[in-house]
Amino acid sequence: MFRSALSSKAGRVIGSAVLAVVTAFAAIHVVNADSPKTAADYAADPKAMLDAYRHVEAASVSDAVEQLLHEKHYMSHRMQSIFPTKFAGTALTVKLVKEENHDPDALSGMLKAIDTGGPGSVYVMTVEDGADIAGMGGLMGTAMFSRDFAGAVIDGGVRDLPQLKKIGFPVYATGVVPSTSVSHYRFGGMNVPVMCDGQKVMPNDIIVADQDGVVVVPREHAADVLVLAQKLDNSEHSMYSYIEKYHSIVEAVKQFGRI
Repeated sequence: MFRSALSSKAGRVIGSAVLAVVTAFAAIHVVNADSPKTAADYAADPKAMLDAYRHVEAASVSDAVEQLLHEKHYMSHRMQSIFPTKFAGTALTVKLVKEENHDPDALSGMLKAIDTGGPGSVYVMTVEDGADIAGMGGLMGTAMFSRDFAGAVIDGGVRDLPQLKKIGFPVYATGVVPSTSVSHYRFGGMNVPVMCDGQKVMPNDIIVADQDGVVVVPREHAADVLVLAQKLDNSEHSMYSYIEKYHSIVEAVKQFGRI
């Protein structure tokens, strides 16, 4: 009986100890989960960084880039989406050069580039002197959609809007035209530096797009830009309710230091 009582007591002590450890671990886990991620956290976890970029506004990202790098990395008003959208992803760059030809393989590299991309890719294409040339259309968009690309940004034209809108594949372009690049252009390279609507884009740079436009984030600064963009987002969103309550944007700017 003494041994049984002792065993029962020991079991309760061990059980209490285990419960305490589990509770402590859970508490630590909750604290860690609620703690905002740092730039170092994001740099160590690119997937989490890209997911976080999908939840910040392009305007805040643009402001963060300008404050940190003292440079402008947004595309012009000419770059427009075919329907309201929001996405973020990593740049897969493609270049088309102007050249009249009868080569059936002149643009094969443009198509092969699509098959190298996957979830989260953003097809960033520059079409030399291509304002009135469709750099992509429904077939290419359907292929990107089937491979879970985040979207496409074309410094040139786009066509086949009914198909692109039907499948819901987001595309930014400098115009909508019915023309073709076939026989007029040649593939000039994949995953090379390109100038897209005046902005330099390197392979794997972060592309952030929403109804305000398109922003290019240099990959080496992506984590720092994200953390600042999140802070700018939070302060601006807090200002909305403050302005609605106190009916003063002047006081809101004094309170939050952002406009």
